[in-house]
Amino acid sequence: RVPKEKPKAEAAPKPRQGPTDEAQMAAAAALARMELKTKAKLPPSQEAIRNQVRKELMAEAAASERGLPTEEKDLSCPPTEGAAAPSVSGVYFVCPLTGVVVRKDEKEKHLREAIQSYFSVDPVAASIMEIHTFNRDREKVRMGVETMAKYLDNIYLHPEEEKYRKIKLQNKVFQERISCLEGTHRFFQAVGFETKTLPVPEQETTEEYYVLKEEMLSRLEDLKDYREQLVSSEPVRAQLDRQLCLFKPSPAAARFELPNDFYNLTAEEIKREQRLRTEAVEKASMLRTRAMREKEEQREMRKYNYTLLRVRFPDGYILQGTFYARESLSALYSFVREALRNDWLPFELLGPGGLKLTDESLAFNECGLVPSALLTLAWDTAVMEDIQAAEEEQPASCLKPELLSRVQTLS
Repeated sequence: RVPKEKPKAEAAPKPRQGPTDEAQMAAAAALARMELKTKAKLPPSQEAIRNQVRKELMAEAAASERGLPTEEKDLSCPPTEGAAAPSVSGVYFVCPLTGVVVRKDEKEKHLREAIQSYFSVDPVAASIMEIHTFNRDREKVRMGVETMAKYLDNIYLHPEEEKYRKIKLQNKVFQERISCLEGTHRFFQAVGFETKTLPVPEQETTEEYYVLKEEMLSRLEDLKDYREQLVSSEPVRAQLDRQLCLFKPSPAAARFELPNDFYNLTAEEIKREQRLRTEAVEKASMLRTRAMREKEEQREMRKYNYTLLRVRFPDGYILQGTFYARESLSALYSFVREALRNDWLPFELLGPGGLKLTDESLAFNECGLVPSALLTLAWDTAVMEDIQAAEEEQPASCLKPELLSRVQTLS
């Protein structure tokens, strides 16, 4: 017998190669075109709304049985394996005094430490920062600053009058307007006052006074400058860090996972939201006036302090930044221009569904771009045609090279 041939082993399949950058860009551009053509969905029926609210109420009831609101219950559970990573790690701020970037929950502490350390550099300026920054009641600050300025005005205009160089600390006006404000005592000490115990005229008692040092009478112009600094200063505020990121083309551009920093809900507000959702069942089945709808929309907008925005360019690249929810669209337009090689290139931004965002004075929460949104950038067609007609060699991307060198992959 002729021995049978052994069947040949099948060749191992070749591993598939990932899509090239060009293929990813083409896919992202096609996806952007599809999004622009997508028509707005019809609003859900009242029955669907009622069912959704009922589901949320049942979830809240189940959570409350264990003594936790739904939101806190979710936070108390550790992230499951394979859960999506946050789109950003949190909200960050830049200290204007140190330039250090700190998390949202650390900014007040860092700002206070920065101002305290500034006392060794300029005690007058540091005390003025304290007064304007750490006293939240702006009306009290205004009244206190006006009264302090009046004290300095009297000394500057009447240096020969000894009575203007003394301030009784137990004086009712001083106590109600000045002593209650943080930083005021350090200001008086920094500008040349010292504490003295003096006898009360026509009485056998003594009281505490701020008394201007004799040497300051030869520095009246300095007192005038201190007074101007005091009345013209503003609170020191940490600046929101945009956390600018540039991503390669990705079909995941519209997926967002936001940390809790982006939401403006305290424990009391969570309880209030639960009550409002209960009322939503009734409201869903009744006709509402335009004013009622607008009031509810305003309430929804106040839920968010920040928004994470992404802008997809025609070549697929995605620019990401963090903004205040109440900032205007002009901030986003400026943000995009700063990322361009040529900031003069005209463009427009399209919101979800292809809506043109032309009114740059509108706030993000007024446009529904909170707490996150993916926008599309479209170049001015006529200008781009002129550039192409000039037959000049154009760079591969309109974005700045330093941004392209730090491009990331969107997870």
